Amino acid sequence: MNTAAAAGTWTLGDLEVNRVGYGAMRLTGNGMMGNSDGAPIDRAAAVALLHRAFELGVDHIDTAAFYFSPLRSANELINRALAGWGGDVVVATKVGPGRDAGGEWQPMARPDQLRGQVEENLRQLGRDQLDVVNLRRNGPGPESIAEHFGVLAELRRAGLMRHLGLSNVRPEHVTEALAIAPVVCVQNSYGLDWRRADESGLVDLCGERGIAFVPFFAVSGLRREAAAGQEGDARVRSVARAHDATPAQVRLAWTLHRGPHVLAIPGTTDPAHLTEIIAAGALRLTEEELALLDAPGEKAAED
Repeated sequence: MNTAAAAGTWTLGDLEVNRVGYGAMRLTGNGMMGNSDGAPIDRAAAVALLHRAFELGVDHIDTAAFYFSPLRSANELINRALAGWGGDVVVATKVGPGRDAGGEWQPMARPDQLRGQVEENLRQLGRDQLDVVNLRRNGPGPESIAEHFGVLAELRRAGLMRHLGLSNVRPEHVTEALAIAPVVCVQNSYGLDWRRADESGLVDLCGERGIAFVPFFAVSGLRREAAAGQEGDARVRSVARAHDATPAQVRLAWTLHRGPHVLAIPGTTDPAHLTEIIAAGALRLTEEELALLDAPGEKAAED
């Protein structure tokens, strides 16, 4: 069985991780838009799913304190899972956005509110020090992140976190942050159908600076946190058939082929889907297949 190690490794500062990880957003049954009307996910099933991911080689998880729904918190589920696991797992969380107790989104945190958000993550995850904290720009966000990132750099020097990253940023924000403190990762929306990070040069900038580029919505693309639908791209279906793979695996493999510094953090609550997406790290696409998928606006004949 293919494991997360099949795609190779990358280092987040001094932390070596397999390039295929896991995104915890869906663990609570709640997407980023706050759609938490469904029944809460079973706690034991969520912990079992995380343990299965660890068994399959996943050793880094993406989360946030604002990933919660009634009765469930992604951070607390991760805390519980790690308490019953003997291996090392890198946990990357985010600060900047916030939601009130009812789930309503708040304006991006002021610089003086960031310490409270960091401490909230520490408390929920049961940690004395966070592995990675990403500063996420909320919505359009501030044009300059210097003040916010400077606060996180001070908290890092104080020992509250080991490494810093960025999320939902432009290349100029990476340059701005690097003048303040090291940046180990950048998280942005990116995938076959959403390549703004290519157009802006962000993916290449990260590679040049030795920074991990960690795309989210790499499989769902413009559907974001919506449930997976039928694959609409004939090119993806064609490549999937050639490899006896699923379209989701092809989309993840295409992303990972973008460069050795590109990581993946797909999320799911389905154990079978978990095995499938982790196995995508072993899928090797040919140069012809990559060229087919890379071509903008070109589709293979409908079948």
